[in-house]
Amino acid sequence: MKPELTASGGRHLTYLRLSVTDLCNLRCRYCMPSEGVPKLRHQDILSYEELLRIIVVGSELGLKKIRLTGGEPLVRRGLAGFIRQLSDLGLFSDLCLTTNGILLPALAGDLKEAGTRGINISLDALDPVVYAEMAGRPGRAGEDLARRAWAGFRAALDYGFKTKINCVPIRGANDGQLTALARLVMDYPVDVRFIEHMPIGLHGLWTKERFLSAGEIMAGLTRDLGELTPRDIDDPSAPARLYTPRQAMGSIGFISAVSNHFCGSCNRLRLTADGKIKACLLTDQEVDLKSPLRAGASDEELREIFLLAAGQKPVSHLEKSPDGSGNSGIREMSSIGG
Repeated sequence: MKPELTASGGRHLTYLRLSVTDLCNLRCRYCMPSEGVPKLRHQDILSYEELLRIIVVGSELGLKKIRLTGGEPLVRRGLAGFIRQLSDLGLFSDLCLTTNGILLPALAGDLKEAGTRGINISLDALDPVVYAEMAGRPGRAGEDLARRAWAGFRAALDYGFKTKINCVPIRGANDGQLTALARLVMDYPVDVRFIEHMPIGLHGLWTKERFLSAGEIMAGLTRDLGELTPRDIDDPSAPARLYTPRQAMGSIGFISAVSNHFCGSCNRLRLTADGKIKACLLTDQEVDLKSPLRAGASDEELREIFLLAAGQKPVSHLEKSPDGSGNSGIREMSSIGG
């Protein structure tokens, strides 16, 4: 019997979130400080060839789904070609990416042809001024980026991707935009998902005062949109709990990573652009895969590193700090991958 990636509690880890770059064209308030973060050197980032080898090894241990992230994955050259190589392997049931959508209009056709099935678009506001502030790009240039992100959303729909919108609500920042975003499900076949702001990184943007729980968000949307009917969950490991307003084309999702965490069903590993495996988003524990890989490690040795990382996945990321404030870790969100 082949070994499988198994975490505490018998959880089988089948989902890899793969960061292909640390670079991003935004400075979102919950992701990185306004001045940005130190840029990795080109040689510090895993090549596409290295990523393919790692992915094949991971598939032998049970990985079935891949999501490409960044930074902003679309800023890395050759991404569509890499996705085609992944798709041609025929190993994965689901090949998706998360993007801010700004570069998507020009790339959507190539991504679709390469084999991308789903696209999650980070969109924290519809109002261009609020969007620009949330994205850390205030002013006319940032407002233009908002329009380009919306064009990216429309391109995702036009090319037939399974499309989701991700929004991180922050009290006093974009909380006035949540109903408008949720109303998109009335007109488009999309899931709009509200993700609780997580205390990640060291730049101190997370505070209890600005934190909005999934329960608060849902109460406000129920008041504005009417009854939200729970939707059956196809995948029990999915982090979002989905609800549908009456006569909606899509659903509204709530991801309560802080207020009501779902660690018991989490089936994810993350691989950073510089080759570290993180078994949990909200811990600073990492396992180095790049150094052994470049030192000539065999596939069997790489499998053992994967298994080691899986075994370090904690039972709960909130064990040490019930309010989440003690789980800042070392990295900013941008360098982990969403």
